[in-house]
Amino acid sequence: MGMVQYHAAMNRPEVPICSVCIANYNGAGLLADCLESILAQQGNHSVEIIVHDDASTDDSLALLKQRYPQVEVIASPQNVGFCIGNNRMVAHARGEYVLLLNNDAALASDAIQCLLNEAARIGAQAILTLPQLDWENGTLVDRGCLLDPFCNPIPNLDPNRDEIAYVIGACLWCPRATWHALGGLPEWMESIGEDLYLCGVARLRGIPVRALRNSHYRHRQGATFGGNRADGRLRTSIRRRRLSERNKTRALMVLVPGAVMWPLLAAHLLALACEGIVLSLLRRNTTLLREVYLPALATPFRECAVLRARRHNVQKTRSTSVWKWFSAVRWQLRKIALLHSYGLPTVR
Repeated sequence: MGMVQYHAAMNRPEVPICSVCIANYNGAGLLADCLESILAQQGNHSVEIIVHDDASTDDSLALLKQRYPQVEVIASPQNVGFCIGNNRMVAHARGEYVLLLNNDAALASDAIQCLLNEAARIGAQAILTLPQLDWENGTLVDRGCLLDPFCNPIPNLDPNRDEIAYVIGACLWCPRATWHALGGLPEWMESIGEDLYLCGVARLRGIPVRALRNSHYRHRQGATFGGNRADGRLRTSIRRRRLSERNKTRALMVLVPGAVMWPLLAAHLLALACEGIVLSLLRRNTTLLREVYLPALATPFRECAVLRARRHNVQKTRSTSVWKWFSAVRWQLRKIALLHSYGLPTVR
């Protein structure tokens, strides 16, 4: 097993105000747009750029070495996933703030300055994001996300709502000290839902999670890990759905405060069972039931002791009220709305 290699950047700033952390896997065709958007930032603030390459098999490392010597590179010999990659970068970072940025995203030229201004205005620790625009047509995708009762994300499109449930990891701004206090991304989740979990722990501790009203970032949705709405259809993969349903179940058990968690968990499991059976009947194929829904249904029982211990550790640090937690929950079923708008998802 090889060792992680650290490739030092040329002229790395001594005291950066912000460390932009980019998790990359086979993103040679995406990185240039992402990195150029950081290098083109307005203002005189000092920014360092760190890329964690997750054992790419394309020309990502060669591109970084030849065209971007000012970028700090962490080269992993094994593919370790989004959570470990970002935790490694933040451990290596020196900025007062960290900005997680997907390799398939690009910042508006005033993005970092706007984030710095908002952080200074709040004057306290907070997790922030920017309005997300579709890469192709520039339409608003969301200003962060709210949740339905079962931890399914609901895009926040309200121009007057700043307080949200969570910030997706494609563009997540946080004081580095706050990141460490929250424990970083949960590596036991592997991928999908780790951003929801981090923001959920923050909200339980009374740390605001907010979306800015100005600036933006553009995002090629789904280019990194699949899953997108394209051509009027939902597209996903077995692996993405398996991780998503499992991790939302875990998040519900750990994060939802108060005794209301238990009836919500029961309703969630019943809904998952019905969804898996109906989809299997409609498709005349049990693959989704076997590989996605049954593992998710087994999670609370197979991991009961571990999840109860995690719940205890998280909830004992809670300083916010149950009402405040549910203020970012919409009592609607997000999956029903998606089914009505897009029909059954295309699963690869």
